[in-house]
Amino acid sequence: MYMNRIPVSSSNLASVGYDPGTQSLEVEFLHGGIYRYSGVPSSIYDGLMAADSHGTYFDRYVKKAGYSYQKIR
Repeated sequence: MYMNRIPVSSSNLASVGYDPGTQSLEVEFLHGGIYRYSGVPSSIYDGLMAADSHGTYFDRYVKKAGYSYQKIR
């Protein structure tokens, strides 16, 4: 499944994509890894895209929230 990602300005994240139908959040890191997080509400995606620091928001509300994920690349 291909997901369109939007480039973000961050010291850790390169781009972010979201599919509201499956509540899947896809994150590409600057080091090249791509991860897909499952069951992420659209409010979390909206908050991530609006955050002053995408990396800090991602760490606090996605990574530490314990969503299941899989490595895509």
